[in-house]
Amino acid sequence: MKGLAVARSLYKASPFLSNQKLLSPNSSVHTNFQFLSPISSLPKQQAILNPMAACIDTSRTGSPQNKPLSRDPNRSKTDEDPYQFMRFCRGNFSDQVSCLPICQNRTKTTHTRRILDDLEQDEDKGDGLWLKMQDEARADINQEPMLSNFIYASILAHASLESALANHLSVKLSNSSLSLGTLVDIFMGVLTEDQEVIKAVKDDLRAVKERDPACVSYTHCFLNFKGFLACQSHRIAHKLWSQGRTVLALLIQNRVSEVFAVDIHPGAKIGHGILLDHATGVVVGETAVIGNNVSILHNVTLGGTGKASGDRHPKIGDGVLIGAGTCILGNIKIGEGAKIGACSVVLKEVPPRTTAVGNPARLLGGKENPIKHDKIPSYTMDHTYNMSEWSDYVI
Repeated sequence: MKGLAVARSLYKASPFLSNQKLLSPNSSVHTNFQFLSPISSLPKQQAILNPMAACIDTSRTGSPQNKPLSRDPNRSKTDEDPYQFMRFCRGNFSDQVSCLPICQNRTKTTHTRRILDDLEQDEDKGDGLWLKMQDEARADINQEPMLSNFIYASILAHASLESALANHLSVKLSNSSLSLGTLVDIFMGVLTEDQEVIKAVKDDLRAVKERDPACVSYTHCFLNFKGFLACQSHRIAHKLWSQGRTVLALLIQNRVSEVFAVDIHPGAKIGHGILLDHATGVVVGETAVIGNNVSILHNVTLGGTGKASGDRHPKIGDGVLIGAGTCILGNIKIGEGAKIGACSVVLKEVPPRTTAVGNPARLLGGKENPIKHDKIPSYTMDHTYNMSEWSDYVI
């Protein structure tokens, strides 16, 4: 039998070819590429017996490529092979997605990385937050390669935060009778039409990342925090409600309630920088208003008293912190920077920068001279400050 010609790189990589004992006695290994011959010159029987030779000779004798495969002309062929393999195996994604192979030790010199370094100190400019999320997504893939398909489909496959959010919410809320494609079209229409909505989305992302110690990254919040996802779903439903598309808005509210266990009427008005921590059991009525930079924990109800009609729900000022299990009922105002202790039942107005606790709620320091905060409680998330003193009821 004639000697089998094998490239040096394959000879070193193969456990069979690198072991001389596994080679047939009459075979020989040539490591010089000039001895390679076209497969057509081999006898038919030998070509069948040596399929590896067919692969090697065919790849070497094919017509030259019109377009170079390598982005780096100085890169060796051996280094380039894994890159081509990744491009062949991975799906088609946006041009903003790095096509370099996943490697923990790879030096990150892509254009996206340079932009991130420049905008790291100021994420408010341009799409700095979105680029930061893409960078976090790549780091997550390096840490957990088995999640690469999920992370690519949820974040890296999209050219913008609007597109990623529309897709992710649609995946969560779609069912057998409400198709994914229909929801994507609806959500994209709202998110691209009203830039105030997407600005509020970014403010909410920052709020969760800054105030919740359990949030390790923006990507973690975007993918996994149901309070954040429920809030963004409400923003879309509220926009549809304000456009007169009440049936569709109520349908989205129902799906959010079923999927996330958060029930916010699409007529409710919610500001920017909202944290719904844990979020399970949060109920917000139709005429409720929530200001900017408010933090709300789980099982909070902003409801009516059951007797009034029309404007019948609470108005929450900026910077308010509402503890878990709290019920705030009726058309009352919670002043800016106020703090409501856990499991309180609030039926009367709470002055700004004060703390109300109990059932029924009472002001710390007394109704006439309540203790005032010097910090914004929704930022500090402090549920214990000035809690050592009990005073009169709010009412």
